[in-house]
Amino acid sequence: MNRDYLKTRGRIFDIQRYSIHDGQGIRTIVFLKGCFLRCRWCCNPESQSREIETMIVAGKKKVIGRDVTVEEVMETVVKDRIYYRTSGGGGLTLSGGESLCQPEFTRDMFRAAKETGISTALESTAYSDYDRIEAILPYLDQYLLDIKHMDSAKHKEYTGVANERILANARRIAASGQTRLSIRVPTVPGFNDRPEEILAIARFADQLPGVKTIHLLPYHRLGQDKYDGLGRDYGMKETPLPDGEKMQTLARLVRENTSLECRIGG
Repeated sequence: MNRDYLKTRGRIFDIQRYSIHDGQGIRTIVFLKGCFLRCRWCCNPESQSREIETMIVAGKKKVIGRDVTVEEVMETVVKDRIYYRTSGGGGLTLSGGESLCQPEFTRDMFRAAKETGISTALESTAYSDYDRIEAILPYLDQYLLDIKHMDSAKHKEYTGVANERILANARRIAASGQTRLSIRVPTVPGFNDRPEEILAIARFADQLPGVKTIHLLPYHRLGQDKYDGLGRDYGMKETPLPDGEKMQTLARLVRENTSLECRIGG
């Protein structure tokens, strides 16, 4: 069997093991460098540029970004195979940044995982040419797709890009029936936390074939120090954290007006 795909190279900035987020069960999350969006609240600003960077972490310089092969990353991923199995469907998740910025590496990482019997998930905006998405679907078990706003102008104001491509790709992914699609909504005060905004996203998700779950992800400022470390300004310092009661109210609204299971958190 030709296994040249194991030599495909990509650029990552972190590997997080034993995660219970971003997919079912216990996950190993590989964070790729590069993103098409520039969300104001991004908690991984070091992921946005494809370039290798230097960031100040705990007062010391840290190089962010390294080039690896699929084979090298899989050496770490397979170490936790027993945890994936015992946690009920855990496995590999690719995140970022946006993994679709590195389509060949993303495809071949998922191919390697599947051929090793490891479940796969992708945390993604789906802001990409559809052929990049189509190439990974045969190797993908779960697509965790962020939908941030239904209004294209507001989406562009806060993320740097319009949302038409994202929504079109969500429809095509769902229609393909090739992967389990879940919708995730980073819920950001002042951006998309009004009931009508959340409900508009939920109603869109409810129309997608096979979609059963929507996640409301409360805004947080855990990445704020990274902006300082990169010498960049964090433009949302004055944005309040979401109120827990309001998040519950939004979740109830979704449950009462759609057929979706609504969860708070990812």
